[in-house]
Amino acid sequence: MPAVLNLLRIKNLALVEDLQWNLAPGFTAITGETGAGKSIIIGALQLLLGERADKSLIRTGADVCTVEAVFEGDGLARLNPALEEAGVEGCAGELILKRTLATSGTNRQFINGSPTTLAVLKSLGDELVDLHGPHDHQSLLSPERQLALLDAFAHAEPARAEYQKHYRQLQALTAEHASLSTAEATREQELDLLRHQVNEITSAKLDPTEEEQIESRYQLASNSQRLIELASGVVARLSEADESALSQLAETQRQLRELEKIDPATSEFATSHAAAVVELSELARSLADYVERLDLDPQQLAALEQRVSLVETLKRKYGGSLADVIAFGDRAAERRAKIEGRDAELERLNKEVAAVRAELNHAAEALQKLRTKAAPKLSDTVRKNLRDLGFKQSDFDARLTSLTEPRMSGADALELLFSPNPGEPPKPLRAIASSGEISRLMLAIKSSLAAQDAIPLLVFDEIDANVGGEIANAVGAKMRALSAAHQVLCITHLPQVAAAASHHFVVTKEVAGGRTHSELRPVTAKDRRAEIARMLGGQTASALEHAATLLKR
Repeated sequence: MPAVLNLLRIKNLALVEDLQWNLAPGFTAITGETGAGKSIIIGALQLLLGERADKSLIRTGADVCTVEAVFEGDGLARLNPALEEAGVEGCAGELILKRTLATSGTNRQFINGSPTTLAVLKSLGDELVDLHGPHDHQSLLSPERQLALLDAFAHAEPARAEYQKHYRQLQALTAEHASLSTAEATREQELDLLRHQVNEITSAKLDPTEEEQIESRYQLASNSQRLIELASGVVARLSEADESALSQLAETQRQLRELEKIDPATSEFATSHAAAVVELSELARSLADYVERLDLDPQQLAALEQRVSLVETLKRKYGGSLADVIAFGDRAAERRAKIEGRDAELERLNKEVAAVRAELNHAAEALQKLRTKAAPKLSDTVRKNLRDLGFKQSDFDARLTSLTEPRMSGADALELLFSPNPGEPPKPLRAIASSGEISRLMLAIKSSLAAQDAIPLLVFDEIDANVGGEIANAVGAKMRALSAAHQVLCITHLPQVAAAASHHFVVTKEVAGGRTHSELRPVTAKDRRAEIARMLGGQTASALEHAATLLKR
């Protein structure tokens, strides 16, 4: 199922206090009196599309404004790679967008419940909604967008992807070639530096596991004199001094034996004393051994100091750890080898560049053939749609030209040209001043590309301004036809357009409790006929009859 917007929630936005709007696929018309609040719906969608927000939009008396949209459909799966790249959970048939504005604090936006940036929301919105008003046709004015639409019309996406693959390869190889082709003096300076770095790191014979070990050994060695003094003092007090602890314990041992002779029940005291003497003797011997191990040769201490100093110097210059230093040395050695083998490397790169350029040219020619064949067909299709929309003698041309240098989009440039009147030369779309003309032209182009355009929701905000009569009927028919491939929302003042819709909603403005509220309600049957009659000029019998006729069409 193609993706559709099936729910729009608006809370505390301008005149809307709380609105939950359930939408259906197809063509939906929104009508109402001027000033009733129809533009609030467009404003809500613009917020969800990542437009900059003005806190004055928050309803008076409210602290927070919330807009939320729920899209559904299998077509949402194409967005998952971009969502995952942005750190957002992918779609499983449902996509939820939410934006909150607060009178104090920061505004926030969410995709599938995950916080995101405004830039990500805008990028996603561009893939979901194409919004068009009398002065809002940016997607069609972009040359890159025009070329992408032509490729879609020509079913040239695989050829374009193949071309872009070779283009990226060529860019990478060209950058590598330029890096090796630097000035000779600069190359020699870099080579000298790399040789010094590699030699300094290699000659140190580093082991990433030695860092902790040598630091521990150096800590002991640098404090060895004090450690020897302390340990030797303890040994002396235990066993070597005239009044040592062990010599005094011999006397206490003798007295405990006499005590035991008189009272055998005190034998345990002598036993405990003997065990203590043994433990103290062991302690004295262990400390004596410890002193011998600490008594370092001055040359050993100097060598250890030099090693620690070397390691710290290398870490300051090349990385925070020995592993980082070793990795730096490996990269420097690789770079040195490339520069030393520069001529051979340049030759290899020259061959690769030539091979990839040939593949790129071949892919560009294949893409150009598809575009050249499709451009006249697109022009004819748009001209036909323009005639249906009242431009009986207009001209339209999808003009393709070759570029001197290829771009990411191909070796061609496309300019969409339009002339509404005979005798006038076609001009680029961006040069068209009349909003009525550009609106109908946009509708003609959208109709021509309906099957290829992947954007699911098309929103038209009063683009039918300055038209009427049979042209208004044609505008309604075109939008209804577009709704076969897209979900279409149209805010309109034309009864002919509203009558062509599959679904019809009316925006009204009510005053209750001294506050103004905008409400949105569906109209069907008699209510819809009455709304169409109002748009025709009133609730007269003739207006109601005309409304019924329009609805029957």
